[in-house]
Amino acid sequence: MKVLLAEDELRLGQLIAHMLKKKGHIVDWVTQGEDAYDYALASYYDVLILDWMMPGEDGVSVCRRLRQENYEGAILLLTAKDSVHDRVEGLDAGADDYLIKPFEFDELFARLRALSRRNYAPIQKDIVSIDDLVINRTNYTVQRGDQSIQLTPREFQLLDLLLRNRGQVLTREVILDRIWGYDAEITSNPVDAYIKLLRKKIDTPGKKTLIQSIRGVGYKLDI
Repeated sequence: MKVLLAEDELRLGQLIAHMLKKKGHIVDWVTQGEDAYDYALASYYDVLILDWMMPGEDGVSVCRRLRQENYEGAILLLTAKDSVHDRVEGLDAGADDYLIKPFEFDELFARLRALSRRNYAPIQKDIVSIDDLVINRTNYTVQRGDQSIQLTPREFQLLDLLLRNRGQVLTREVILDRIWGYDAEITSNPVDAYIKLLRKKIDTPGKKTLIQSIRGVGYKLDI
């Protein structure tokens, strides 16, 4: 699944994102409610995990605004608030489920599986392209010309990040933060290594070079 996680508590956010990625999920992690709202409307996600208490706009407000925009994806609220009144408020705001902190990851994964089995209204396919490279964010497929390209979940995340910021230079630091977050297992910068792997699959001989290096700065995707 592709999951958007909105959690401002850095250590908890790091842990949740790490555990989700270990299960093979693609994860975007933000720490602000406003960013969660923007991300949810800009790309397709199977599930949104929203922390209730965040600085600025809280998770319940984000949930309510998304439903007002006719957002039909699954939303799970995380919170330490466990009164009946709080649960009713969260569900009335449009959340599909509600998980009390602290929680066991087995329960989180079970709730995500349950949400993924529910029948939500069909969502328009999120297909984007540059030159003859086509990415389908709904089923996580990539094609260049008539050739299908197999990417790992992290390679797909990296390509999607570059495409969403087409024409803009992304520094290594920005890419590292957006793709790996605060992953404690990262001991060196893996960005260059993953760019090299991605180029071998995307920028094949005879094709235009799409992933461009900006010396001393970072990378961009452009024609």
